[in-house]
Amino acid sequence: MRSIWNGAISFGLVSIPIKLVNATESHSISFRQIHTEDGGRIRYRKFCELEDREVTQSEIGKGYEDADGSIIPITDDDLSRLPLPTAKTIEIVAFVPADRIDPLQMDAAYYLAASGAPAAKPYTLLREALKRSNKVAIAKFALRGRERLGMLRVVGDAIAMHGLLWPDEVRAPEGVAPDAGVTVRDKELDLADALMDTLGEVDLDDLHDEYREAVEEVIAAKVSGQAPPEAPEPAAGGKVLDLMAALENSVRAAQESRGETADRTATAAKKTPAKKTAAPAKKSASKSTAAKKTTAKSATGKKTAKSTAAKKTPAKKTATRKRSA
Repeated sequence: MRSIWNGAISFGLVSIPIKLVNATESHSISFRQIHTEDGGRIRYRKFCELEDREVTQSEIGKGYEDADGSIIPITDDDLSRLPLPTAKTIEIVAFVPADRIDPLQMDAAYYLAASGAPAAKPYTLLREALKRSNKVAIAKFALRGRERLGMLRVVGDAIAMHGLLWPDEVRAPEGVAPDAGVTVRDKELDLADALMDTLGEVDLDDLHDEYREAVEEVIAAKVSGQAPPEAPEPAAGGKVLDLMAALENSVRAAQESRGETADRTATAAKKTPAKKTAAPAKKSASKSTAAKKTTAKSATGKKTAKSTAAKKTPAKKTATRKRSA
């Protein structure tokens, strides 16, 4: 990998010669601007507004525009002599826990490669110290005409550095959250939890850029003279009027896509109402008590009726006997 910056890490009184290497690369497809009528390339030419002529790259330098519109030339030599210790040095200023770094501050990532054999021992020392401390190093460095913040951490056997935005470059999230007060019910949270559980985790290595693949298919089809593939019809959308129904459908769809048979939707929906089953139980108990009382009354009634009938029957028999006599 080609280095983009050479310098040293300043670790107290220890100096570690390093090379800065890009840790990421872009795979996005780039397009050229063309004239739609004939397909001709659109190119930009650089003209000097004083001489009204095109100039070459070797004739172009830097300049700062002052408030009155005048241009003050600034050369690379001027910038190289800046009175800053970070001009050619990544100066470590502190060691902090990684969770102290706001992800919003994260910028470009680089690998720090040891430059030559003398750098091997101090480089390894810093790497192992970072590992054992479970901390990251905060550093200042200058790159592309400005001083920046950096965060050094261990990646495998290498030291990586993430460029950080300055704290005042991160905007506060004012006016982003909803203004109106919204109440979220326990049932909705249960279903949201079920959806999160169903989606689960993912191996980031399995994710890929489907948009880039689709663009490549379109280009390949045009090169071979075929019709570009057509996009599938978008799913019928609409306003979500019932949040509970939308959550339940989302959980169900996620389960089906993963081939799961367990109905987590029903389980999640039953979590909250489960507390209310005690009240119906009392009613059931009351009903059973009432039923017992009714049965007892019926039984008592039957016994009374039998005893009454028994008393009445002998009277009839006595009367019959008297008549026979």
